[in-house]
This record gives sequence, C-alpha cells and structure tokens, in this order.
Amino acid sequence: MAIEIKSPTFPESVADGIVATWHKQPGEAVSRDDLLVDIETDKVVLEVVAPADGVIDKIIKNEGETVLSNEVIAIFAEGASGSASAPAPSPAAEQPAPSAPAEPDAEAADVIMSPSARKLVEENNLNPAQIPATGKGGRLTKEDVVKHLSASQVSTPAPAAPATPIAAKPMPVIESPAGDRPEKRVPMTRLRASIAKRLLDAQHNAAMLTTFNEVNMKPIMDLRKQYKELFEKKNNGVKLGFMSFFVKACCEALKRFPGVNASIDGNDIVYHGYQDVGVAVSTDRGLVVPILRDADQMGLADIESTIVDFGKKARDGKLAIEDMTGGTFTISNGGVFGSLMSTPILNPPQTAILGMHKIQERPMAVNGQVVVLPMMYLAVSYDHRMIDGKEAVQFLVTVKELLEDPARIILEI
Repeated sequence: MAIEIKSPTFPESVADGIVATWHKQPGEAVSRDDLLVDIETDKVVLEVVAPADGVIDKIIKNEGETVLSNEVIAIFAEGASGSASAPAPSPAAEQPAPSAPAEPDAEAADVIMSPSARKLVEENNLNPAQIPATGKGGRLTKEDVVKHLSASQVSTPAPAAPATPIAAKPMPVIESPAGDRPEKRVPMTRLRASIAKRLLDAQHNAAMLTTFNEVNMKPIMDLRKQYKELFEKKNNGVKLGFMSFFVKACCEALKRFPGVNASIDGNDIVYHGYQDVGVAVSTDRGLVVPILRDADQMGLADIESTIVDFGKKARDGKLAIEDMTGGTFTISNGGVFGSLMSTPILNPPQTAILGMHKIQERPMAVNGQVVVLPMMYLAVSYDHRMIDGKEAVQFLVTVKELLEDPARIILEI
C-alpha cells in the first residue's frame, strides 16, 4: 500500500522549510516511527518519521530543496521490505554464507539489523551480538551502534563513528590549491539566516538604546549557599540557579513598568497583561529563545526545571515551534561565556531585552569602606520609540534592587 509522506504542518509564522537530511534511502527497510527525514525551518528542525513498517519507494524532494507545509516529499510502501524492493543482492549474499563457518559470524547472523546499522558494524569490525538492541522486535538500529561506539574505549576508530551522520550532509568545501591556507565554504542554515535577518531588522527598524547598571550578587550567592541543599531536596533534585532570581525580578519590574513589557504592531502599542519571558539558549545551530509562559506565576523550581528542559531540547534539536513563539521580554546571559559587558540586541516585536554578564569580584565603596564584592554588570537594550530613557533606567534599577534584596522574592522552600 502506497502512502504519501508529507512535510509537517507549519505554523503561520513559518512560510516554508528545507529538506536537511534524508536518514533513509529508497529500498531501505524501515520500521514504524523510524526517523526518515529532517525538515529545517527558520526556527526549528522538524522530524518526519515512518508511518508504518515498509520502505521508501520514491523520494520526491531531495536534500536542499524547499518544501511547503504538508507538501508531499516521498512515497512510502507500507508492508514492503528492503529485500523485496532490491531482490538482486539477496542471491549474492547467500553465496558467501557457506564459506564463512566462523562462530562469531554465525552468531551475528541471528541479529536483525537495519542497513545503516549493518554498514557501521562492518566498517568498525564489531560483533553485533554484543551490542544491546533497542529497535522494534529486537532490531539493532544505527543509533544502537553509534551509542556502543561512543561508549567503547577499546577501539580506536570509535570517535569517527559519531561523525558519520555529519559527514553525510551535503557540505560544499572549497580549499585553496596550495593547501597551506585552506578555506571552507558551507551553506548558511535556515536558522542562522533567520537569526541574521531578525537581528539586522532590529537594528534598522528600532531606535535601539542601551542603559547599564551593576548589581551586588553577594546576597543571592549567600542565599543559594544557605538553602541549596534544602531547595534541591524539596524539589526532587532541581538545583537553585541564578536565572530563576532574574526571571522573578524581571517579572515584578515588568508589572511596575508595563511599557517595557509591551510591543509595537505597526502604529499600535500592544500592552500585555502577562509576562512571557524568553531565555536565550545557545546551540550548535544558532541562538534560540524558548519562552517561559506566564513566568510571573511560576515558582523558582518550575523556572529552573523548565530552563534545564529547554537546554536539553535545544541541544538535541527537539525544541518545537510552539516553544519559541511569542514572548514579551527576553533575558540573555552572556556571562556563561565570560562576557563582562555587552549591548544585547532586541528580539522583535519585543521592545526590551536584559543582558546578564560575568560575576567578577571588584573593590566597591560601602559605607566609606572599600569592600571586595561579587559584582555583575546588567544591560537593558530598549526601543526608544516605545520606552523613554527614564522608564528604562527605573526598570533596571528595580531589577537591581530586587536582586540585592532577594528576601522580597518568594523562595517557596
């Protein structure tokens, strides 16, 4: 039975996508829910899986081609097998069998493997019987072999195995003829191109200005040290970090200064009666900003656990478009990379963004005495068309005061 494989349904904010990688080829046997292809949009990478057991009969959209929402990209033959689609190799495969009496080969013959898994097994001279199989019906999958290779410390070719999927992607490489000054040219991903366009639009279309302040992090650091174990025990292993304090402080400040939480839509100003805070997360593909919905109603533990989940999804490419749609305010933490000071760029249509930075001990004057304190520079970039300088400065001062007196932020422990 022939089934049309279609691209996912894109939301209104996504016009089209690009076929990034076909993980299965025509004639290759696949099981239900096996990953067939990755569709890269300007926000996330979407996965298309097999609807049933069978084979891909025909690929309509090749890697690098543009696809629309719900467009047919391949024809799938349900119930067919790889051997049925490609009968020629089967007789040839039967002939070497009698001339291979070794016991390991006989043991390996009992292991059901996908074609891609078999290729990795042969390339790395592995015994498939020693690799745990997690596929349907005891099938050994490519992911099982890659996992086994990455965990093995005995075989030297092991590090090359994880790089196999990356090498398989079409990447035009241009090197100089001399060879002593190599260059590499790769196509920009849709996500990277979208990030570049949005940042450029933000600079061209907004009257962006940045104001700075600094915050004494000692009160929060002392509070974390005092309640760290109790907080983690009460919240099932969720660790108390800095970001939850900043999110809660920003939510309270946004309530006091609703203009900072607003957005511009044409000639209209849209005031939001809720605080959906975006947290910038860096990935290999680029910067993404998942959203903490109704962050003002979340507890510190909920914020921390949600951010951890977002980080894992971002690294694995599992973030959904819904995770990054919307948002009324953004927090970016360049301090995790060592940034001491920066001017964050707006995330349109939002009108403000807070930049966190590295905590650094500095001598400060406190009551006429020089005291060494852990200080952090804070930066708020804002759209001057919507927010006056006075309002932006007062917003940042409010965030600073809340952070320096964390007793005003409920800890829920």
